[in-house]
Amino acid sequence: MNDKHAKKSPVFAAGKRWEAKRDSKLYESEVTALVRKMLEDPQILEDQQWAWRRWRSGDNAIKQD
Repeated sequence: MNDKHAKKSPVFAAGKRWEAKRDSKLYESEVTALVRKMLEDPQILEDQQWAWRRWRSGDNAIKQD
């Protein structure tokens, strides 16, 4: 991976907390609930979508951005 193409991850204030509640309609761990809640934040969602495209496509994903 060429680091010059890596995006900067979002930075949040110290002490930032996400209120993650498990879905009572299905089995869900606390970690899964936390990840689901964090992905509701647009900054984290964009960062993770970029990372996923980069991981799946290699250098081709960078050229799309």
